[in-house]
Amino acid sequence: MRTVIFDLDGTLADTSGDLIAAANACFRAMGHGDVLDPVADASVAFRGGRAMLTAGLERVNGGADEALIAAHYPLLLDSYEAAIDRETRLYPGAMEAVGVLRGAGYGVGICTNKPARLAELLMQRLGVRDAFASLVGADTLPVRKPDPAPYLAAVDRAGGSVGHSLLVGDTVTDRDTARAAGVPCILVTFGPDGAGVADLAPEALIGHFDELPATVARLIG
Repeated sequence: MRTVIFDLDGTLADTSGDLIAAANACFRAMGHGDVLDPVADASVAFRGGRAMLTAGLERVNGGADEALIAAHYPLLLDSYEAAIDRETRLYPGAMEAVGVLRGAGYGVGICTNKPARLAELLMQRLGVRDAFASLVGADTLPVRKPDPAPYLAAVDRAGGSVGHSLLVGDTVTDRDTARAAGVPCILVTFGPDGAGVADLAPEALIGHFDELPATVARLIG
């Protein structure tokens, strides 16, 4: 089966507002107030919880203390879970494109560096979990993206064949994952990095999900 695997944060959904809010809860607990901005720091949010804590601590302390990050990471996860869908929205056309792909016989799945339990919760809250045949998170396997193993697992669990699959993402992590797996990569340009993702030399770029089905068909048939 031809298969399309999606990244979640910054690709299917704009989760930056809720992620930044969770990080800022940690910074308030440290006595710093709100350090990160939900708009200006959106690209940091899509790199994950530890990246947000690192960026914020570098901003206020001039450096990041790994022990401090480790101590506050559980608070970040708890804060995020408590308000996981307050600001998060699916990108325009995302689920319509998924529906077109499924209707054309493609398998679809998700491969994310968000903890699997939180990814499952978010997709359920957004009401779209059943549209995806697989969901592999950061802790599903002992390794995470850009290691290709989570991607390969997402394809397999969706009933697909790696040789007839591709990854849709938004960051260098997704580009490197696809390269490691030996599959094409489509990067979206509607995230905070915009057209700058073209520098990562993906096999294709899309500026709206309306473009996805035709782009997929061109790359894997």
